[in-house]
Amino acid sequence: MTRLMHRNLRTVPPVVASASGIEIVDTDGKRYLDASGGAAVSCLGHAHPDVLAAIDAQMRRVAYAHSSFFTTDVAEALADTLVATAPPGLEHVYLVSGGSEAIEAALKLARQHAVEIGEPQRSVFIARRQSYHGNTLGALAVGGNEWRRREFEPLLMHVERVSPCFEYRERRGGESQDAYTDRLIAELESTIERVGPERVIGFCAETVVGATAGAVPPTPGYFRRVRDVLDRCGALLILDEVMCGMGRTGTMYAIEQEGVVPDIVTIAKGLGGGYQPIGALLANERVVAPIRDGSGAFQHGHTYIAHATAAAAALAVQRVIARDGLLAAVRNRGDYLERALAARFGRHPHVGDIRGRGLFRALDLVADRTTKAPFDSALRLHARVKAEAMRAGLCVYPMGGTIDGVRGDHVLLAPPYIVRETELDEIVARLAQAIDIAVSTAVRDGVTESLSPPGTEDES
Repeated sequence: MTRLMHRNLRTVPPVVASASGIEIVDTDGKRYLDASGGAAVSCLGHAHPDVLAAIDAQMRRVAYAHSSFFTTDVAEALADTLVATAPPGLEHVYLVSGGSEAIEAALKLARQHAVEIGEPQRSVFIARRQSYHGNTLGALAVGGNEWRRREFEPLLMHVERVSPCFEYRERRGGESQDAYTDRLIAELESTIERVGPERVIGFCAETVVGATAGAVPPTPGYFRRVRDVLDRCGALLILDEVMCGMGRTGTMYAIEQEGVVPDIVTIAKGLGGGYQPIGALLANERVVAPIRDGSGAFQHGHTYIAHATAAAAALAVQRVIARDGLLAAVRNRGDYLERALAARFGRHPHVGDIRGRGLFRALDLVADRTTKAPFDSALRLHARVKAEAMRAGLCVYPMGGTIDGVRGDHVLLAPPYIVRETELDEIVARLAQAIDIAVSTAVRDGVTESLSPPGTEDES
């Protein structure tokens, strides 16, 4: 009997006894390779001694002080570190407790900016289908994960939606990559024109799409062209790097690889590596200056913003990443993982696409490679893969509804930056076993189960 409300109210997951490195051990003594870092969170793995020491030392000084009364040296140091490693121009940091909070803060900051510059008519955000920005109401509204939104739709603000930059699924036959990008930009331009350029606050997007579609990178030049469109109408570029940022794709911020600087970027997950709940937004001077010079205060706040212990954990994580050269490790191990996945799944009859960057990779599972047809959603293949992986002692991050919120299945991998090549080999081997068993049982069973919500995890 459990009094704790778990994600699935009908089951209780295994109980963790301990964790170290990339391995988790449950109370039955079973060992699991953490190949997804939870939800792309545990970038340094578990029980890193430097981070544990930093948390202990901070708690002995001061664990918490409310930010309306005090600041702390450690929160100031974390902000300085984040600015120093961010794309040029992102000079202001707002510390929160997670990804959904970071998105909520970003939306409110963008709206307040519009009001303070004398453009209160700006009230519309534009975002993309098949995206995810969090589970609080504002974040859920801008997100395009339809099965998460469905029950709460009456509570959500209106957001204009455009197509995702999802080349594998949405680029048409005979359409060049450049023509596909042209089509996406034309859709954004026409949406802005229909809404009214003077009414648009900003465009919100994941730089590399996370769990909803599975490690989907943009086409070359996509974000540069988006930036140009937004600049012409005075709207802000708000990038969500909660999952893909903080080194996950091989650079500290995924957008560095696109040669673009956003007005606001949100981070979490790899910021604190799971050692404490923490997230943040970074904003440029253009956004912050009118508020500082106008009303003087950002009209937002939570009890635990700039939490001292959380800041200490995050600062330690970021220092380890820099000291140990882990961005280079992510690139090198990411290349190795890409080759290993290609070798094992490149001709697999039920893997249609292998995609991603750095240690952020996904397999798109299909019933037919040639047509890209997905498995029937009633089979819930993603849930079967997760269950088989757990039986094999492997934690991965599968999701359903890859294509449109109902159809399609993928598996996301996001191992810690400290992972070794031998461990990546074992991850691929166990994943292959899980996929093969899951597919065979799904084909055997046929469509015998009622349609259930396609997701298996919350990304926030």
